[in-house]
Amino acid sequence: MRALALALALAGACGGARYADGVYLDDDARYAVQGPGEGWVRVRAAGDNDLAWRAPDLGAGLQTNARCAPDLDIPLEALTAHLLIGWTERADRRDERVPFDGREALRTELRAKLDGVERGLVFVVLKKDGCVYDFALAAPPSRLPEARVAFDRVLASFTTRTGRP
Repeated sequence: MRALALALALAGACGGARYADGVYLDDDARYAVQGPGEGWVRVRAAGDNDLAWRAPDLGAGLQTNARCAPDLDIPLEALTAHLLIGWTERADRRDERVPFDGREALRTELRAKLDGVERGLVFVVLKKDGCVYDFALAAPPSRLPEARVAFDRVLASFTTRTGRP
């Protein structure tokens, strides 16, 4: 969970965030996303513009984040690099551009360590309509395949919502 906490701490804060009936709203972002399912517990995230869950039986954590600002027109690779700050001994990295919610997103999978503890990581970063959406999964490498099923379920449920919240 410490690994997920670092990823969550990297996110900026927004006021007035709400998540109900699978729809996330804050001062400038709006999107629909379902939780990862059975065995996952929603937890309070470090930033108000995050949703986070943990799976105690898997030792895994999952988060979604949205940030909207005109200065976020940054390459997907640079946005992903930001999510990797603090992770060491990175190995087996795979980057793939994938279609996602009508755009191209960058999906990155790798193993890395935080404070000497190895984790399997999956990140998906999407830019759309002036916003950056990122999704992160951290799990012990041996449990990553199980956790990835829930992560992919969350991704499959995601859609941006246009218009002011």
